[in-house]
Order: sequence, then structure tokens, then C-alpha cells
Amino acid sequence: MQTRSPKRPPPSSTAHPTTAMVLAAGLGKRMRPLTNDIPKPMVEFQKRPLIDHVLDRLAAAGITDAVVNVHYQPEPLERHLKQRKTPKINISDERGVLLDTGGGLVRALPLLGDKPFIIHNSDSVWEEGVGSNLARLFAAWDAEAMDSLLLMALGSHSLGYDGHGDFTMDADGRLHRREEMRESPFVFTGVSIAHPRLFDNAPQGPFSLNTLWDRAIDKGRLYGIRLEGTWMHIGTPEALAEAERWAADETRR
Repeated sequence: MQTRSPKRPPPSSTAHPTTAMVLAAGLGKRMRPLTNDIPKPMVEFQKRPLIDHVLDRLAAAGITDAVVNVHYQPEPLERHLKQRKTPKINISDERGVLLDTGGGLVRALPLLGDKPFIIHNSDSVWEEGVGSNLARLFAAWDAEAMDSLLLMALGSHSLGYDGHGDFTMDADGRLHRREEMRESPFVFTGVSIAHPRLFDNAPQGPFSLNTLWDRAIDKGRLYGIRLEGTWMHIGTPEALAEAERWAADETRR
């Protein structure tokens, strides 16, 4: 199984995304009891809400505008976001019905514009390896060849993940679904670049972004790039405690 970063020809179009969608509307059921009264993006890691880890990293990478969707316990999150200066925040309101990842993005498209944009889960954080992973993602983006480019981590270099991998990756970076009963080293980090055409003829109502990725795979237009560093999926209280222990461990430095 391939675990090195795939090598691709230099991209033919490298426009830097300046807009991001932060997925923050989930119910946070796996994070209970920490989410009994607050949404998961407000759970603290290293004494700061998860949403701030995400938005600070996006701002540092040059993202000027971010759309954040809300549904469960939205008021604490909205109050918190009003205090931020950068990036500029727009709220996509899903109070009436939770639309899942795909449906939430379709609703937010008018706020995201007609250029490629970042999609970032609110529970995805990492410690950088060599350089900035978002900068590497931007540099690898090719709007002519790709409908979406996913940031992938090695499961062996991840915290809070115990699955069998999500995708296999060709030498040129094209992604394919992991076959049933097989293992893959690559795990999706919850961070990607998407071209608006990914959402052409998308379903209405709640649906998973996986539906559109499968279409892109069929067209050979779903790609990945490997994250350098240690990825942390903070989806449960146990994963949060593990990440806190790891971050505080001076012996690894």
C-alpha cells in the first residue's frame, strides 16, 4: 500500500481560495456530555474553542471570509463568532432542519460565491510537520483537473481515529474508495478545496457530501494530498483527552 505523498505535474491553475465553509451544525452526540449545553465547535481544546483553532488557521492561510453553518445550540456559537475580527464571518442558518454536509453546503453556496473554496470540519485540528498544510493544499489545487482536493492523513499518524482508512490514492493523487474488507492508510481529515461545479445538479434537502465525491471519483476528478504532521480528530471526550495528553507531552519535542 502506498503511504508516500503522490507526485503530480505542476497544477495549471493555482488561484488561491479566499473563502471557506466551516461545518459546525452537527448535533455533537458522540461528544456528550460536553455538548449537553453547547455545540461541539465550542468545546475547548488547549483552553480554546475548537472553532477558534479552525478559524485562526484559516485566517493565517489567507482566508478572508468564512461561512459557518449552525443548527444545534446555535446561540453560544453565534455570540462567540461576533467577537472575531478575522476572517469575516457569515452564518448559514440550519435551525429549521439539519441538512448534513452536502445539503448544508448547497444552502450556503450563495454566500460562498462562484470560485473554489475551502471546506473545513470544526473538529479537525493538527500539528504541522514541515511548512503549512493549507499552503501545500493551495499549491496542489488545479481547478481545471479537479472538482475537489482532499487533505488526507496517515491513520498511523493520527489521533482520535480507529477505522480502516477512507480512500486509496493513485501515484498522481487521484482518489478511489477503499474496497470492502480492505485496509487503506489514508484518512480524510475533514479539510478540502471544492470547485462550485462539484455541486451541479446536487440533490435537494439533507444529503452527504460523499454523494458528490462519488460522482467526482467516477469522472476521475477527486484528488488528495497527504497532510504532513499529526492530525487529531476531536470527535469524542476520549479523543479530546487523548489530544490534550499528546499536546502536553514534552518528551515528543
